[in-house]
Amino acid sequence: MNMCSMELTHVIPVLTAVLCAAVFLCGCTGTETDQVPQNTGAKTLVIFHAGSLTSPFEKMEAEFEAAYPHVDVQLRPGGSTAIIKEVVELDKRADVLASADYALIPTLMVPEDATWYATFAKNTMVLTYTDQSLYADEINADNWYEILARDNVRWAFSDPNLDPCGYRTPMVIQLAELHYGDDQIFENTIGKNSKITVTEEDGVFLIDASNPEPTGQLSIRPKSVELVQMVQSGGIDYAWEYRSVAVQNDLKFVELPEPIDLSSIAYADTYARVKEECGGVTQTASPIVYGVTVPSNADNPELGLAFVEMLIGQTGQRIMEEDGQPPIVPAGGYLDVPGDLGLLVEQQS
Repeated sequence: MNMCSMELTHVIPVLTAVLCAAVFLCGCTGTETDQVPQNTGAKTLVIFHAGSLTSPFEKMEAEFEAAYPHVDVQLRPGGSTAIIKEVVELDKRADVLASADYALIPTLMVPEDATWYATFAKNTMVLTYTDQSLYADEINADNWYEILARDNVRWAFSDPNLDPCGYRTPMVIQLAELHYGDDQIFENTIGKNSKITVTEEDGVFLIDASNPEPTGQLSIRPKSVELVQMVQSGGIDYAWEYRSVAVQNDLKFVELPEPIDLSSIAYADTYARVKEECGGVTQTASPIVYGVTVPSNADNPELGLAFVEMLIGQTGQRIMEEDGQPPIVPAGGYLDVPGDLGLLVEQQS
């Protein structure tokens, strides 16, 4: 055997071993993209939420997608009563549901469609307007109901049967009668412009808003956030909104006294003197508190839980505060709260 043949005999096995090792290593490691379909895959996180949460939840969406690059967050805003009924009556799939009235979750969802919930933010009712609104230079916390009663003033609130801001508006106006000592405020504003009625028994006022049928100078829309553009464009002069929505949209607003603005736990007993028939249930006026849950029919419950964890944690608290909506710290936990949230909630009875 010549020298060249001997060298080839030794080299070929070495090359073969190196090539096999390279193939083995490539097969074991791969790239991040190669691994995604096998391990995590692209996922969709569907979030049903109150329309008044649109601005903070858009910011939450950006934060969550940055933390979970393979997740596409899809926001579905609507009136809280309406979106909950989509889940419980129409079996629409939601990985997270956030309501502008936390009480709707135990009332309409527990136990069949939700097994726990958390309270995470507060709010305040205000009357919004712009510089172009009629009597904008006159309106204040003492005369707003007189201005709404004027024949040439156009104003609006959302549907009491679909949206908590809608059923809270007649409550505020009825509470105004008690606060200002004027038993004609409700009739002069809502009564003369709709079929919404109120009766009183033993000091408790029951509003029937099941068939509002607005007329005259009053308009009613499905969601309170729809009224923002109407005010900004001059289509109406005044709209009832949450304070956070007014701040987020640079609207002027009348700050109401605490005994009627549904903001303070100190006036819970006063608020409770007003009840309302709407959406097939009886609501009792109470301080505004937002609630969140992962519905039982969620397609991606683990991701839903991760979103709630971010919402009630430091990231969500910062976003809510920046958007004019005070967070509840720590969040309140009700029923069988998942263990992953244990350090972020204060368990309630």
